[in-house]
Amino acid sequence: VQLVESGGDLVQPGGSLRLSCAASGFTFSRYDLRWYRQTPGNERELVAAIITGGTTNYEDSVKGRFTISRDNAKNTAYLQMNSLKSEDTAVYYCNTDVLSSLGTWYAVWGQGTQVTVSS
Repeated sequence: VQLVESGGDLVQPGGSLRLSCAASGFTFSRYDLRWYRQTPGNERELVAAIITGGTTNYEDSVKGRFTISRDNAKNTAYLQMNSLKSEDTAVYYCNTDVLSSLGTWYAVWGQGTQVTVSS
């Protein structure tokens, strides 16, 4: 069971990036997917979430700028980030909770991808 993020980069304020989260080892379409971000010394912050039916939710500071989506055929989730600001600089992680064969839930995290917004 694995999540692998990619797409992080250095971008100027006002620019755009698309992050990808590739899933493997579980039935991706059956689970909600979330993007978090973390800056040094701070806890991870929930940025966006998409449930299996496609409903999405966003943290207030990214509403109207970020879009979360998923392609179940490709086992991949995305985070399209537009109008980036310096305060969006962080390591971005994707996350899901998977039901094990024993009937217990456990969290799965990717390794993170660095997004730096700077001129």
